[in-house]
This record gives sequence, C-alpha cells and structure tokens, in this order.
Amino acid sequence: MITGGVQQRKRKSEQHLIEFSGVTKVYGEGHASMQALRGIDLCIDEGEFVAIMGPSGSGKSTCMNILGCLDTPTSGIYLFRDVDVGQLTRNQRAMLRRYYQGFVFQGYNLLNRTSAFENVEIPLIYRGTPADVRREQAQKALDIVGLRGWESHTPGELSGGQQQRVAIARAIVTEPAVILADEPTGNLDTTRSREIIELLNALNANQGITIIVITHEPNIAAYAKRLIHFRDGLVETDVQNGRVK
Repeated sequence: MITGGVQQRKRKSEQHLIEFSGVTKVYGEGHASMQALRGIDLCIDEGEFVAIMGPSGSGKSTCMNILGCLDTPTSGIYLFRDVDVGQLTRNQRAMLRRYYQGFVFQGYNLLNRTSAFENVEIPLIYRGTPADVRREQAQKALDIVGLRGWESHTPGELSGGQQQRVAIARAIVTEPAVILADEPTGNLDTTRSREIIELLNALNANQGITIIVITHEPNIAAYAKRLIHFRDGLVETDVQNGRVK
C-alpha cells in the first residue's frame, strides 16, 4: 500500500513491482516536439537485477526518470506495486520515492560539508524518524557498505569509491523496495567500478533489493541477470539469463 490514501488496483495476474503499459513521453509541442519514449511495455519483478543500456537519446534516462517519479508519462500507465502512479498527486509521488525507492547517481550527490554519517541520515530526517532510530539505521547502512570507521569523514576526505559507498548507504538506509542507479560507476576507475557493482549485486542477492542500473559499460551490465537495450525510444531487446523475453 502506498502511503497517502491511494488504493491498490486488484488484478488477477501476479503482481509485478513495476509495470509499464504503452508508456510514451513527448517533450515540446508541434514541430519542436520530441518523442523520447514511443510506447514502452515493460514489467520488472521483485528481486530482479536489471541493467538498462542504449545509445545517447535512446530513452533510457527518460525511462529512469519516470521510474523514479521525477517525471511523468505523456500517455500510458505506470504501475508500482499495482498502484497507478499517474493518478498520484505530487506529494504522493514524493512519498513513494521516500518510502519505496533509493537512488544512486554518477556524481554521488552528497552534501560536501556534511559527514558520511549525516549524509546517510538525510532520508530518515525527511521521514521524521526519531534520532536514536536514525543513528542505529545509518550505522547499519554504513556497516553494510564497508565504511565502519569513516562515519565522521566529509566527502572531500573520501575517495570516489568511498563517496559512492556513502551514496549507496544513503539509498539503502530506508530499506527500499528498489534501487535506481544511474551510471553509478561512471566516475570511477576499473577497480572501484567493480567494487561498486559487486556491492549492488550483493544487496540484490543477500537482501532481495530490486536493482535497476543504467550503464554504458558492458562489463558492468554483465553482473545483471537481465539486460534491456533501448533504441529510438523503444525496447530493442530484453534478455534474461541468456533468453529473450
């Protein structure tokens, strides 16, 4: 149940975590319009590890923005745990992000003058979580990503890989259903990139968190059990465990 009084739709088929049905996205109007998504049908189940690839302008980033409720479809239906996201108010979409989704970005998006511990606490502050519970959950998240002992360090005192670990700790501190990671290894060298994708893989395998990663790196996408390739606003291929869906 999504917080905010939105009722779940009842369906006879098995519930997916995420479902797109005929999703389009058009920017601009008239001759200046650009169709970023051209009618996407897509289902992602609880516990999947999905990589999304595609050339620039293929629609993968637009898809991720809609998944993360940072944008809305022009037409079509987006269901999250059977809730029609298109029918949610702005505040309800914010609640969905706050309670069900974690985000990891290429640029880390940490507060520079704030310690690692305080950065991880931020989503819990927005939730109104009591201070003692915040401290316990933030410490647990930092432990999971291997940063015990680094709690008081600011981002400027951490390596790129450590900063991304802080960002992942911030993403998991709320125990989300899904992590949306947009080029999470884009600013890292090969060794740190492998460490970060292995950490995401472990979160998927050990905690059952659904992981959706946008990447342009085939060696990173290879960790996913499902690879979706976008081209020209459409899903070109969708391969799971070596089999086309």
